[in-house]
Amino acid sequence: MNNEKDKLSQENYELFRELDPDLLQKKFLNALLKIQNVRRGSIWIKRGRTYVCVEAAGIDSENIVGVTLDAGSPSIVGWVIENGKMTIAQAGSDRRHNREVEAHFAIKSSQILCFPLFIDGQVFGAVQIIDTNPDSIHLNLDSSYLSHFQNLLEICSIALGNALCYAREQKKNRRLSSVLSRVEKENTIIGQSKAFHKSMDLVKSYADTDFNVLITGESGTGKELVAERLHTGSARADYPFLVQNCSAIPETLLESELFGYKKGAFTGATRDRAGLFEAADGGTVFLDEIGDMPMGTQAGLLRVLQKNEIKPLGATQVRYINIRIIAATNKDLAGMIQENRFRQDLYYRLSVLPIHLPPLRERREDIPLLVRHFLNVEGRKTNISEKKISPEAIHHLVAYTWPGNIRELENLIRYLMVTTQNEIIKPDDLPERILKINPDGVKESTAPRNTDPQTNETQYLRDISIMTWPDLEKAYVMALMEKFNWNITWAAKASGINRSTFASRMRKLDIHRGTGESPDSTTMG
Repeated sequence: MNNEKDKLSQENYELFRELDPDLLQKKFLNALLKIQNVRRGSIWIKRGRTYVCVEAAGIDSENIVGVTLDAGSPSIVGWVIENGKMTIAQAGSDRRHNREVEAHFAIKSSQILCFPLFIDGQVFGAVQIIDTNPDSIHLNLDSSYLSHFQNLLEICSIALGNALCYAREQKKNRRLSSVLSRVEKENTIIGQSKAFHKSMDLVKSYADTDFNVLITGESGTGKELVAERLHTGSARADYPFLVQNCSAIPETLLESELFGYKKGAFTGATRDRAGLFEAADGGTVFLDEIGDMPMGTQAGLLRVLQKNEIKPLGATQVRYINIRIIAATNKDLAGMIQENRFRQDLYYRLSVLPIHLPPLRERREDIPLLVRHFLNVEGRKTNISEKKISPEAIHHLVAYTWPGNIRELENLIRYLMVTTQNEIIKPDDLPERILKINPDGVKESTAPRNTDPQTNETQYLRDISIMTWPDLEKAYVMALMEKFNWNITWAAKASGINRSTFASRMRKLDIHRGTGESPDSTTMG
């Protein structure tokens, strides 16, 4: 008996050295069969109203893995799982035995020892140890031995339960990583401001149509991202989305890039080449910086929009195509029309569905969201621990005018991820151009200041001494809300109290952003 106890202890030690869930499951079952000196066994897990075999060993094991038993049908594993008790069953006479599972087995079970598997006091499955000898002579059913055997099972079932939970979490993490990777590739568009939602509502409604779209806005406002969103939300999503920057290449080269050319059309044209319009047939072409397109090329583009046909350089016949044009510009096309630098007829063809993207300075409440998004994205890309940003630093970013818009903010976050030594980005880490803007969004005055701290302190005490306590509290809350652009979460954090308490005080003090606007409708953090 002592040798058998030592054997159990050794198996226990070997099992807990294994960390891989699949290998642990297999080793767990094989160890039990070895200890009981039998050749068949299986592990079953409860899933809803079914019991599924997730591991099997012995002859015909390949025919039982994956078998599912309904909770309404008789089975020994089902009885053990539902009752949470160990049982010993004679396969030939026990009514609980599901004989259909072994109907095509060459060797049938004779005696079955089945134990429940627990985790956190709940039964999650069962393990069967099966004697296939017709005389049922291999299973050791001595009560003392079974007691030690059950102790091993209880310990190992915890390890197995944890391993299965770990495997499920790994699967969830893989799905999450896949989603995050897809989100990164899709270049997520972030925002919560009214101006942002107004633009995105137009994008959603425009995507369902096949009309041409003209996107206007300053550089760095995300025009290409919007164009891509229009394409992916349209019926053309399974076809190409091709991009051409009209300001990046000379006029002659731009024309050949868009329309293609025939062999011999010009020096160096050694073969036929399809242009962007032909390559995108069925899909969408995004023409960025359309305001920089030369007048000669504009005429060719107008023909594409009017007749859905192109004529490659050097060709004698036209080719018909089916594409949607999305154009974008940061220029005043209406003014260019007056100066004869842009075709009026082309403008009307392009701007059937117009979208204007507001600059970042007009959607300041989106800045904290964008900052957190870029910190998260850049942290994953560079394998640098994600940094936090202080409310004071956020306040400076909100006050800044962002001439480069979202692109400038994104590049700043990349810079800060590398140059900030601490885990929290503070105002001192920000570039000088941003710090030059004071919290009210204006440049710091160069006028002389009263540098006497005692005089300033006396004046400050005199000012607050004439205020009542509610007035003082109201002034403090108002100052915080204006400082953090009416973001309750950031203001509450700076005040040192939780958000719900801060919002409650705002309601009692009747503080809100505008007439008829309650604290609950202010920017959410």
